[in-house]
Amino acid sequence: MVISYKCPNCGSDMVFDSGSGMLSCHSCGRQDNIENLPEENITTRFSEDEAKEYQCENCGAVLITEAETTATTCGFCGGAAVLADRLSGDLAPAKVIPFTISKEEAVQAFRKWCKKGLLTPKGFMSADRIKSITGMYVPFWMFDLHSKVQVNAHCTRVHRYTEGDYNCTETEYYEAFRDINLDYLKIPVDASEKMNDELMDKLEPYSYDELKDFQTAYLAGFTAEKYNYTDDELFPRAEDKIGTYIDSYISSSFSGYTTVNVRDKYINTKKVNSFYVLLPVWMVSYDYERSEHIFAMNGQTGKVVGKPPISSGKVAAWFSGIAGGTFIALKLVSLMMGGGF
Repeated sequence: MVISYKCPNCGSDMVFDSGSGMLSCHSCGRQDNIENLPEENITTRFSEDEAKEYQCENCGAVLITEAETTATTCGFCGGAAVLADRLSGDLAPAKVIPFTISKEEAVQAFRKWCKKGLLTPKGFMSADRIKSITGMYVPFWMFDLHSKVQVNAHCTRVHRYTEGDYNCTETEYYEAFRDINLDYLKIPVDASEKMNDELMDKLEPYSYDELKDFQTAYLAGFTAEKYNYTDDELFPRAEDKIGTYIDSYISSSFSGYTTVNVRDKYINTKKVNSFYVLLPVWMVSYDYERSEHIFAMNGQTGKVVGKPPISSGKVAAWFSGIAGGTFIALKLVSLMMGGGF
């Protein structure tokens, strides 16, 4: 979604400034507080006359732009996007986390991240081949979930002690039952078909205390994609995301036992609430050895995720170092024991 706000002073485009949290005009320097914008500058819903969908012919991503826009650039692959046949009416999310990291700061943070790669090629670590860096608001559904958990387990407590000349073992047996109610708030699941789910999961956590009521002004100067999946379609993924936390809580409830054999486990998770949000992501396209590598950066925290290229020479040297270290360790052990090697 490309949103334009015209400066009341000079008529130039105003953009959201991540440093000040205000709309800023780069021509005359005027700044406006988003929270105090006039009603006519705030849009909470889009009609078919206000927004259209465009589909990238290269990767298929669906982008939202102003109705008068005839061409744009796909933030996912850099390709051209063309008008799709289908129009959409209600596109506005409930909440948004604004960018707090500027484009310049994102570039510097990415270069710093590249230099930390112990097994990446030297040429990649220089971080001088950034093809593009695009600020995108990625659609997410957030879920408030309630889980009813019931567990039956066979448990033991083992006591070992010495009595005279005997080493004794005493085992106590228990039938344990747990009836647990768990609530999880603001579980995020990305709702974009084209974004890599694993990549988006690794960008977490965001600071959800910074969620703000959606206003289009936050999107000025950035792009955004419409969600491809409804909250009902993504509910199973939200369930999966809390699965490990539920298992961990169950295990903690059986602390103090020597052994725990779970015989029956019943988990019923229900959706209490869900709402549509936009979260800030810097998408970085990086050219290296005629291949394009895509990385993502959390636009709030600066966390970078992605798979950099691996240097086969560094990997070989690393394994050689391990082998050499093992050889030296074995040699020292042998000498200490008075043997040869």
